[in-house]
Amino acid sequence: MGAALLATRLVGSGLSAAGARSLAQTIVETLPEAPAPQRWRALVKGVLGRALPFEVHRAVYGYLYQDWPAAAGPAPAWVPADDAFARSHLGELARSVGVSDYAALHAWSVAQRAEFWAWMTRRLGIVLTAPPTGPADLADPRRPDWFPGARLNIAASCFTHDPAATAIVHQQAQGEPLERLTYGELDALSNRVANGLCRAGFGGGDAVAVVMPMGIEAVAIYLGLVKAGCVVVSISDSFSAEEVTSRLRIAKAVGVFTQEHWVGSPSEEKLYSRLGVAGAPRAVVLPAPGRTAPGALRPGDLAWAEFLPEESRFTPVAVVPETASNVLFSSGTTAAPKAIPWTHTTPIRSAADGWLHHDIGPGDVVMWPTSLGWMMGPWLIYATLINGATMALHGGSPVSRGFAHFVQDAGVTVLGVVPTLVRHWRLTGCVTGCDWSRIRAFSSTGECSNTDDMLYLMYLAGWKPVIEYCGGTEIGGGYITGTVVQPAAPSTFTTPAMGLSFEILDEEGRAADHGELFLVPPSIGLSTWLLNQDHSRVYFSGTPAGSRGQLLRRHGDQMEVVPGGYFRSHGRADDAMNLKGIKVSSAELERVFLHVGYIRETAAVAADPDGGGPSELVVYVVLRDPQQAVSPVRLKHDLQGALREHHSSAFKVHDVRVIEALPRTASNKVVRRLLRARYQAELGAPP
Repeated sequence: MGAALLATRLVGSGLSAAGARSLAQTIVETLPEAPAPQRWRALVKGVLGRALPFEVHRAVYGYLYQDWPAAAGPAPAWVPADDAFARSHLGELARSVGVSDYAALHAWSVAQRAEFWAWMTRRLGIVLTAPPTGPADLADPRRPDWFPGARLNIAASCFTHDPAATAIVHQQAQGEPLERLTYGELDALSNRVANGLCRAGFGGGDAVAVVMPMGIEAVAIYLGLVKAGCVVVSISDSFSAEEVTSRLRIAKAVGVFTQEHWVGSPSEEKLYSRLGVAGAPRAVVLPAPGRTAPGALRPGDLAWAEFLPEESRFTPVAVVPETASNVLFSSGTTAAPKAIPWTHTTPIRSAADGWLHHDIGPGDVVMWPTSLGWMMGPWLIYATLINGATMALHGGSPVSRGFAHFVQDAGVTVLGVVPTLVRHWRLTGCVTGCDWSRIRAFSSTGECSNTDDMLYLMYLAGWKPVIEYCGGTEIGGGYITGTVVQPAAPSTFTTPAMGLSFEILDEEGRAADHGELFLVPPSIGLSTWLLNQDHSRVYFSGTPAGSRGQLLRRHGDQMEVVPGGYFRSHGRADDAMNLKGIKVSSAELERVFLHVGYIRETAAVAADPDGGGPSELVVYVVLRDPQQAVSPVRLKHDLQGALREHHSSAFKVHDVRVIEALPRTASNKVVRRLLRARYQAELGAPP
């Protein structure tokens, strides 16, 4: 009976009747008395293979778990080996502190926060040029002092491993040879950048922007700036001149590094020219790919070759730990982006999350399609290099066939994604046929994910786990995550991050299984000030007390506790949206849309597609002339054009709806949640 039912499902997934019957019989005979997770693990190792299409795997997964009890939680698609905890970095930490399982280890990490972070600092090899004069002072959770009296430069901690080991593997475009840079070579190149900064008159504390794609030079520039005691101002190369101007002004940038044009841009859009429109300060300009020098420059600007000296020795400038090393931007509920300083301690969070939850170490090749304009760019640098792994960088589009081949040829072992990207891979099949068998773990961040998309991602590498990982720029890493030692059920998290805890509260401030998530500070990585807003008001004003009376910190995500010890994200609780892995406020986009002259006002909302997954941008529009007839096609075209010209080319308008008036409160605030619920209802999807 079981074989016949499964055979029917398999025929529906594309197999012939004879092939379906044969495979079904083999499957029902494999570990017939074992629990479904063990049977699934055995099948993907010995029976199912990449020769069979994903639809067949998906059908077998559904068949095995058809009677899985709801009380057990989501059905795991990956189960760790019995000795996984013992072999992992988490197991090493557990043995060191005398606990025997994961739950006890996490409890210890939050009960003994100072001890936990001291242990991690030693294990990661963080270089302190002057040691602390006493233990961590955590009396004020808003502004803890983790290393009283210490001095360091966090960039030095990226170069404690074998100088001959590969630090970066890079490919500019499909068909070009892979370029490898050792730790010693990257150290020398970043030292040359630091020397060039000093020679050009930049000094400690100067804010210097980086607006360029993430390649070898960008990584060296980033580390050279940090070594020189400067503050990196991270700005995405997809931003319009208008948005670049805003961020340069907020950060008080006195210099900028850029490239002549966008790598991989079909129109070779001029990055350098855009900075000129933005009124950028003195610039160092790298040539376009394939050229030896940039074209004509503004007076005072420097070509890369002119800027870069030969001297490759430099002593990183030691500073107090809470000195800013990087300014990144993240949207809240207002039009102005929050300017969030990363200190010289923030990257310890990034490196710790990489070591603990992703098990990154020497021998790993880590890839995350990103840029320095978003937090995962700096995260990738520190989580890879402090842990002695290799960073993989590709100059082309992550939705290209060339990208998929690079993942294969570079031997990537840890691949980071945003769910939108995975959905594209699944719908287009652009990665089909590539050998991703060296991948041992994926990591997904930035957006809510979809079960089928994540199952497909696991399938691409022979059923490897997806570590769902959620955090923020103001955290330096994640607050909730998966691990390599716990079962992975698609689109769910398994644990708060080590050294952090949180509480989920309803609208009345009571503990709930579904509500707004609040962090329990302190933790290394949590921001302690903002450049352009009141940090205490943004994160602490009006927050309820925790279950034990402790101070809570606002974060703004909606989270649900589901059976089996899992968590599921439901996006933002405020009027910010996660689009393509980037947090952006509704107000920020609505300001841009007003550049379309015939529009009076708009409301931007993030709608969830049927079946879940990455949010899609939907814009409600009120026209200046209600009698004007504007086609949906024109509306969408004009709104997209406004985004591209005045904000960023990274976001796409999914749908546009014209309405007579926006719903408002008595105090005239737009109630975007009503529009979102209305849109979901029209689609027949849950709000």
